[in-house]
Amino acid sequence: MGVIGLVDYLTGFQIFFSAFYLLPVGLAAWYVGGVAGTVISVLSVGVWLAGDFAAGVHYPSLLVPIWNGAIALIVYFVVVGTLVNLRKLQKELEERVRQRTSALTGEIQERGRLEKELVEIGEQAQRQFGHDLHDTLGQHLTATAFAGQVLTAQLEGKSLPEAAASKNLVKLIEESISLTRQFARGLQPVELKPEGLMDSFQELGRHISERFKISCEFECRSPVLLQDAESGTQLYRIAQEAVTNAVKHGRAKFINISLEKNQEATTLMVTDDGVGLPEKGRDSEGMGLRIMAYRASMMGATFNIERLPESGTRVTCRLPPHHTRPISNVTES
Repeated sequence: MGVIGLVDYLTGFQIFFSAFYLLPVGLAAWYVGGVAGTVISVLSVGVWLAGDFAAGVHYPSLLVPIWNGAIALIVYFVVVGTLVNLRKLQKELEERVRQRTSALTGEIQERGRLEKELVEIGEQAQRQFGHDLHDTLGQHLTATAFAGQVLTAQLEGKSLPEAAASKNLVKLIEESISLTRQFARGLQPVELKPEGLMDSFQELGRHISERFKISCEFECRSPVLLQDAESGTQLYRIAQEAVTNAVKHGRAKFINISLEKNQEATTLMVTDDGVGLPEKGRDSEGMGLRIMAYRASMMGATFNIERLPESGTRVTCRLPPHHTRPISNVTES
């Protein structure tokens, strides 16, 4: 305000300079408040009139400078009131945005917590069901097979023709026991021992090959250990879902499960020679693909699924190195 008043004085009273006083008035009203804006408005009018008098202006009547000063003061007050209201509205808007952002952050965190709990509950239910399947149904079928073997031995001892049918029945029961164990293994996949993840992938490849009569192989050039079984379970579930999609939706005849570790990450890749993803890619992805991506996010891993140039699909999950640890005295797979 002082600088503007000095320039106003030096330019003389013939040049109208009162509009420039809106700068200090506006700054005071916006950054300090209405009272400061009002005070600066009054001082600005006083400096403006004082500068004109000092520059030698002569008015025919004292009412002229009073009128001019009053008009300028009214304009300044209007500007002050407008800026104060705008500042108030801006603060209210910022507060609403802050509250809404805080609420959205809380909702996102709560949603993430619930999603994680749902996945964990699902895993616990699968583990429990796998345990019951193995211990209850498996034992019951084993006892049935044993009883069938006794019956077969008795029929063979009497040279009855029904012995062959009984023997075939025992064979079917033993196949059911094998299937029960495979299903239980799939529901409770990763053991807590260090090489549990690799053993689980090998078992998955063997099971898929036998069940669907296709080639499903597991490749691991050097052994990989994870710090916790939870990450191993998530990796296994991602591979399991990718393999299932390749068989049921991609109609693949060959599937490769690859697990590698370097200084940058532990990488799981599932590659197949099926029909690949639809042309629209992610717009057509189903629940299984979203679950795989979510499982990867739970571990802090990156997830990608891509359509191969000729045919097939590749699912890639990269786990940061802090989830792995060095190993020793483990043979290569």
